[in-house]
This record gives sequence, C-alpha cells and structure tokens, in this order.
Amino acid sequence: MKRQILVVDDEIGALTLIGIMLERGGFSVLKARDAASAHQVIEETTPDLIILDVMMPGKDGITLCGEIRMRDATTKTPIIILSARGDADAIIRGIEAGANDYLLKPILHHDLVSKIRTMLGQPVVPA
Repeated sequence: MKRQILVVDDEIGALTLIGIMLERGGFSVLKARDAASAHQVIEETTPDLIILDVMMPGKDGITLCGEIRMRDATTKTPIIILSARGDADAIIRGIEAGANDYLLKPILHHDLVSKIRTMLGQPVVPA
C-alpha cells in the first residue's frame, strides 16, 4: 500500500508540483490549501507524513505544525516544513513547533523524495 503524504500549501502551483513529485516517488498525495482544510483531512485520515508551507493566509504552517503535534493521532507523524522562507527565526520556530525537518523551496524531486523515504524508513533509490 502506498504511504500517504499530506501537502499543505496555499499556492496551487506549488501544491500541484509537489504532488507530482510525490506521486512519481510512489506516494499517495492528500492536498490542503490552508490550516482549516488540513485539519479536516487529518480528522478523516492520519497521513504517514505531512509537508507544510510556512506562509499561508490565516494560520501559518508553523502554528499549524504545533496544533498537529497536540493531536494524539499525529503527535509522532513526521512533519517537514517546506518553505521559501529560510531565515533563522522561521527555521528555529518551525523546529520548536515540532517539525522534524525544515527544507527550502525550490527543492529538487530527488532530494524531497529521498528525505521522505528516509523519514519513513524506506530504502532510498539512487537518482
């Protein structure tokens, strides 16, 4: 069975691109465009890993990360923050909120898929 990855990003282009990368990497992709939608998806299913953008309208990805960590079902779910915002403050806040890793956009397909496979304990296939 394919592992499910939830991608939360308000930019439809980024959501589509990341979704294609993950599907090509052999994952099933769930998508949400904001924190409210992400909570709805998490209520219905527990993804194997979650990818969050930082800059979104309403709640940002760092706040959402902290909320996901407070839920019993997702307290140990791996979370990657994937953002164009790479300043030290954002990275520190993301890790303190419970993210397992903080990656910068743009990201190469192989780098993203390799990172996810490593976090999920799957073999990493060389490029």
